[in-house]
This record gives sequence, C-alpha cells and structure tokens, in this order.
Amino acid sequence: MQSQPESHDSPDSVWGARTVLHLDLDTFFVSVERLIDSRLNNKPVLVGGMSDRGVVASCSYEARRFGIHSGMPMKMARHFCPEAIVIRGNTAQYTEYSKAVTDIVSAAVPVLEKSSIDEFYADLSGMDRFFGCTRIAQDLRKRIIRETGLPISCGISVNKTVSKIATGEAKPNNARSVVRGTEKSFLAPLSVRKIPMVGEKMYHSLRGLGIQHIHTLQHIPPDLLQRVFGQSGLQLWKKANGEDNAPVLPFSERKSISTERTFERDTTDLQKIRGILTAMTENLAFQLRRGGRLCACVAVKIRYSDFQTVTIQKQIAYSSADHILTPLVGELFQRLYNRRLLIRLVGVRFSDLVSGGVQLRLFEQVPQAQQLYEAIDRMRERFGDRAVVRASGLMARTIGRENLFNGEPPSLLANRKL
Repeated sequence: MQSQPESHDSPDSVWGARTVLHLDLDTFFVSVERLIDSRLNNKPVLVGGMSDRGVVASCSYEARRFGIHSGMPMKMARHFCPEAIVIRGNTAQYTEYSKAVTDIVSAAVPVLEKSSIDEFYADLSGMDRFFGCTRIAQDLRKRIIRETGLPISCGISVNKTVSKIATGEAKPNNARSVVRGTEKSFLAPLSVRKIPMVGEKMYHSLRGLGIQHIHTLQHIPPDLLQRVFGQSGLQLWKKANGEDNAPVLPFSERKSISTERTFERDTTDLQKIRGILTAMTENLAFQLRRGGRLCACVAVKIRYSDFQTVTIQKQIAYSSADHILTPLVGELFQRLYNRRLLIRLVGVRFSDLVSGGVQLRLFEQVPQAQQLYEAIDRMRERFGDRAVVRASGLMARTIGRENLFNGEPPSLLANRKL
C-alpha cells in the first residue's frame, strides 16, 4: 500500500477520526473456478449463461483484453474471443468461498458491511492507535489470500466512495491507500466513470457535456450539476470531491425476511396449508428480487393447536428463484409436520441475505425462466404482489394482504426470529 508509516499512527495522525477499508475479491467466480481446476490459469475464462442468450457474469483479465466485460451478452463475448473457456458456474461453491472470506473479515474488524457476495466494507476507525490501519488492512488481505487462495484487492481512506475507487485502482490483486487530505488530488485525474454512482446513462450524459475526468467535476458549481441531474447532481459533486458520510452498515447477512399466517380456525387441511406456503414463498422471493437480494438459508415454522412451536431450516446456495425456494419450503414442511395435530400457524423465513443478486441468478435460471420472472415481477410492481400467482397458491388469493402478513408487509428485518 502507498501510505505513510503506520506503526505509530494515532487518532490525530494521517487517518484522522474515520477510516474505511474496502475489499473486493478479484474476478471472484473465475478465481474460484481456477482453485478447483488449475488448468484454467492464465486462460481467457467466461462464467455465466451457457447459451447465446446468456450473459457474462464474470470474466478473467485475459478475456478482458478482448473487450469483454461483465453484463455482456455471451454470444458477443464468444465472438470477441472464440477461444474463451465458458463455464456455467456453481452457486454452491461461490457461496462456500464467500462465507469463508466473510468469517475471516468479520473476526478481524469491529464493523463489517457485506455489500455483495464478493465485496466488503469495514470501519477501522480507532484501530490506528494499536498497529495502524494500513498494517491491519495489509495483514487482513494477506490472511485472506493465504487461507482461501483467492486474489483480493483493497483500498483504504476516510470514506466508502474513495476506498472503493482506490480498490479499483489497485486491481488486480493489490492494495492502495489514500491518506486523509489527499482525496481530491487522488480522484482528479481519474475518469468520471470511476465514481460508483455513475452508470452508463449518466456517463454518456457527462461525456455529452464535455466532462471526462473527475477534476472537471470538482470545479463545476454544485448548483449547476443539481439543475442538470437533480439531487443526484449534488451527490455526484460531493463524491467527485471525496465527500461521503455514508456509514458502514452492520453485516447484511445477519438480516432476514419473514412472514407467517395464523388461521382463523386451526386446520389440518394440508392442501390449503401448502397453497398458503406457496403464496408466502412467492411473495418473499419477489421481495428479495425487488431488493436485489438473495438468501442462503430457508426456514419453515409450525405452531400446533396446543401452542407447541417447531421450526426447521436448511442452508442453500444463494438464490431468489421461486422454482428453487418453493419446492424447498414444501419439503421442509413435509419433514417438520409429524404430529398430525391441528395447525394454528405457519411461517416462512429467508435469512443470510446478501446483495448483488443479478450475477448469481444467471446460474440458477435458463434464459426463458429469467425472462418469465422479469415479466411477472413487472406485473406485480404495477398491479400488486398478488397479481400473478402459481395455481397451487390460488387458495391464498382470498386472504387479504393484511391477514396474510398479520397486518405487516414483509420487510428486511435485522435478526428477526420466527
């Protein structure tokens, strides 16, 4: 890392009161595949949908030399690099390696935010009074490489935006630090595309205005940018000047989404119960997709007429797909329901949530299924959560939204228990 000596850093030294570390696993899916099969080393590798209608979820640096990037149609990528090795991907393997890295990082830092399956933020504020934040970051990165074999890059600065950009500048498999007070000079020569909030549409708009580098943004009056881009313009100006007060949020995999149904009359009508469980699962899966999230743990709850409550859960590869989650919920209910008593309540919970659902969903859905989910979700967004349901869930259709969710729509709740 490029920084001043860190062994004697103090709270009023080069880092100041706040220090944020950003970690990003390099070409994560490709790196995992190479750990499994070393023959893929130093070769152009594409991970994603196998058909021509599929999309590249991850590609090696060797493939990027041909102009290939994540999100590119697989047909186009193959045209650019016919010799590329194409792999569908395995969510179970990626989940396992992601959790291994998560365990290492969470044990070493006081506050961890897992923003996606391969990306982390850590708040190291106050740790500079011990060994120095830069050294802590270096040691943590080396430990991840040593214990998992995965290449990882990191950036360290006074906020999340600058740290993320620093990580991008450090890639591949390296580290970069930006000392407090040097944020603007570090950002100035970089392309505006490096700012995290700048997508393709905003980038082309900025280029149309003759703005290519961050230093140009730094000297434009913020009110002018606000008139052009609205509130996003003000945020853009702040980020270009290295300003970002966004906190490092608590570890997102400790959150869950759940719902339950208490019957007006206790019942053993298994067809009705399974239909309601299907409706619950569909709705929660829709909530996951709408929030760009995936779950790695599914739980089912039963409360009998004598008020005995039992639950069962199962760890899975990250998913938000109905066709994966619905059969699993049915299987768990079948395993759990063994007393043959009247049932008072049933519930479903998805936990171990992470963001970054788009890439991983490429591995669990064929193109037709992906298009179907997108169409269904658009209809639900427009006409309501119950606008489209499976036939097996029609029995729950007569249940009002307030009753189905006990008066509380499903939401992401930290450590909510069934």
